[in-house]
Amino acid sequence: MTDMPYTPVASAAPERDTRDAAHGDATHTPKLTRSIGVVGGTLLTLSCLTPASSLFVIVPDSFASLGTGTALTIAIAGLLCIGVAFTYSELGTLIPSSGGEYAMVGTLMGRLAGWLVFILSLIVVMIVPPIIALGTADYLAPVIHLDPQYTAAGVMLLATAMGLLDLRANAWITGIFLVLEVVACAVVAFLGFSHTQRSASVLVHPVIDAGHGHSTAVTAGLIVTGLATALFILQGFSTAVYLAEEMENPRRNVSRTVLWTLAIGAAVVLIPVVAITLGAPDLKTLGAGDIAGMVQEWSNSGIGTFVSLCIALAIINATIVMVIQNSRVVFSSARDAAWPTVVNRVFSHVGRRFGSPWAATLAVGVPGAALCFVNLDTLSEVTGVAVAAMYVFVALGALVSRRGEHKHRMAWRMPLWPAIPALLIVVLAWVLYQQSTKSLVITGAIVAAATLYWALYLRPRQDTHWVISVPEDGQAPVEEPVAAVAPVSHG
Repeated sequence: MTDMPYTPVASAAPERDTRDAAHGDATHTPKLTRSIGVVGGTLLTLSCLTPASSLFVIVPDSFASLGTGTALTIAIAGLLCIGVAFTYSELGTLIPSSGGEYAMVGTLMGRLAGWLVFILSLIVVMIVPPIIALGTADYLAPVIHLDPQYTAAGVMLLATAMGLLDLRANAWITGIFLVLEVVACAVVAFLGFSHTQRSASVLVHPVIDAGHGHSTAVTAGLIVTGLATALFILQGFSTAVYLAEEMENPRRNVSRTVLWTLAIGAAVVLIPVVAITLGAPDLKTLGAGDIAGMVQEWSNSGIGTFVSLCIALAIINATIVMVIQNSRVVFSSARDAAWPTVVNRVFSHVGRRFGSPWAATLAVGVPGAALCFVNLDTLSEVTGVAVAAMYVFVALGALVSRRGEHKHRMAWRMPLWPAIPALLIVVLAWVLYQQSTKSLVITGAIVAAATLYWALYLRPRQDTHWVISVPEDGQAPVEEPVAAVAPVSHG
């Protein structure tokens, strides 16, 4: 993947509040250690995208509803994700902060908008890791039968322990898990292509099983409906912006990490999907989505067990990276004084030995282990609403990122601006419209309570609380004005 040009886009240095102003000494602001480059960041971000768990857990449902059109739908979703990746790349290099979305939106659109985005991200922070961890026991079943909830809690505690380590060590540990994950996907792709049963034309003229040995065409409407699931399959590359404060040269490496992660993750998912589509014995088997069963039919039970164990490792890997990512959000919120002073002091503390925010990591991991024993069905729907709403805010931030105070910042700039963020807003609004009333009401109530906290506690203390900070060493520099050249006289 080639680098997109760094266009010097107009912007006077933004006048925003910083912790320096509140404390008068930049050295007192807690900082994370810059220790990873593009390779380490890509390994961590790919682990959060978890292409193998997407392939084996989410894709089977798409086969049931889209048949041989699954690959086409994922490919279209990949094109849409390029727009999302461009948005995150631009804002992540303009405002590189471990606060991720809330720091970007808060700096560009004001503190209240940033606070609401933080609350939306906090919903995701607390709910998604235990949901992912609850799938571990199912894929360990070929080797050992375990209770799903206790297994998930154990995975959460393991992820928490890993999150307390140095980030560079975590990048390579999760990288080893990621290799096994990719190997499993490669095995499935090889076996599928080795047992091709149908022409590649079914990929562009998709069909689905209609029963009794007949098939029916997959309509464009079904493909559009399936895009929501396909977008979720590829989601995860945005993790790179949370690591911006720990990346060397973030203005270059954040965008590279986001785009490389999307490209590799899409390939790791899409190639095996094509292979499965062409290699499934019949459309009925394809629609059933039993990929492990097809692997055993193509090979033997030993390989099927290996693939299942790789999926379990992928889930554990994803949980570790999510705890790492989410602890950075909590750390950043405390550094920006979102909470009472005592809480801020604890959560913003960085350990000396490993350079990790240990209290923030525990605050994410331990409650997550407890949530493994709660019914999370409704919370899963709420999480979907929170993610879509958060992306709307990010797209709105991208629309204002090249105006007023931010014009002259030298940062990575997306092509086709402002068409890309405008299109994303329209698509995401449609996604929100499709959600259940219950999940919308619950999310709305949480946002309303957060707004009340902002009005009664944060806003009256705006000189000292919720002061969104971005490390000065990572900010995009202001473009130097070009000096006018006096005309040469020939008189």
